[in-house]
Amino acid sequence: MKPLILRNVKLNPIVAEYVNQFYDVISVEELTAENAHQIEVLLTNGTGQAPKELLDRLPNLKLIDDFGVGFDGVDIAECKRRNITVCTTPGVLTDDVADLALAHILAFSRQMCLAHHEVVSGAWAAGHKSLGLGRKVSGKRVGIVGLGRIGKAVAQRCHGFNMSLAFYDRYLSADKAAADLKAMLGVEPELTRYDDLVELARNSDYLVVCAAATPENHGLINEEVLTALGPQGTLINIARGVLVDEAALVKVLQEGKLGGAGLDVFAHEPNVPAALLTMKNVVLTPHIASATVETREQMASLVIGNLKAFREGTPYLTALTL
Repeated sequence: MKPLILRNVKLNPIVAEYVNQFYDVISVEELTAENAHQIEVLLTNGTGQAPKELLDRLPNLKLIDDFGVGFDGVDIAECKRRNITVCTTPGVLTDDVADLALAHILAFSRQMCLAHHEVVSGAWAAGHKSLGLGRKVSGKRVGIVGLGRIGKAVAQRCHGFNMSLAFYDRYLSADKAAADLKAMLGVEPELTRYDDLVELARNSDYLVVCAAATPENHGLINEEVLTALGPQGTLINIARGVLVDEAALVKVLQEGKLGGAGLDVFAHEPNVPAALLTMKNVVLTPHIASATVETREQMASLVIGNLKAFREGTPYLTALTL
């Protein structure tokens, strides 16, 4: 009989194939008082929930193996207290997420979704073209909220569009940020650091959210920030939905105080605020930032590598420092 392993999300097929060789996999719904003590590993992803209530049911849990970089659903304090290792898949999805941020900027500014509909609906062929002019992207101002791995990759791409770069990050100095970007770009970038997020928004055409979904960052992009971004500004969120006050976002869009938004993430996925679904000045995607064949294979390799390390008692590949 194989040992049990617990999942609280649907498993990636590559991960599932490996896991099924060595474990019998059960879901949270199948967890009972009788089998809970057998569980030493929880498989999850960036949107999976592992609150204290679940961890309390798993007295022998030793590893949370996370298919993603987000771990905001995991009770990190409880994991630290109980010596539970948490592993994620950092680095390998950076390029894809940054690429999607640029895709949203371009799709919104050049009205790609509306233009596609105008062609396939037959409106263009019938001479009923109603699409107005789009907005130029090159040379615009981008403000990046959170200049970590993904934020820097976004900056690198925006630099290629001759955009001016600015950022807000509580933990990164202007000198360190400039040095990091110089190493990536090969040239000294013009980079402005803002201590005030509202001021960053006020001085940006595009505000790209790349911050971690820590408790203190929930609702970070509030009505004041969105209003400061203004009726010509665009919000891009490829991080986590909880970073944006969605009610405030809907409100400022409806009132014309914000130009538009490109969103890949939402606070209560897969549920999206109904008002956003009918707005022409938003581009919505279903949390696909890391959804490429190459990146998902690399993520699966890390998850499997960490599980293999657990089984063999060797060092983990990507354990968080709790």
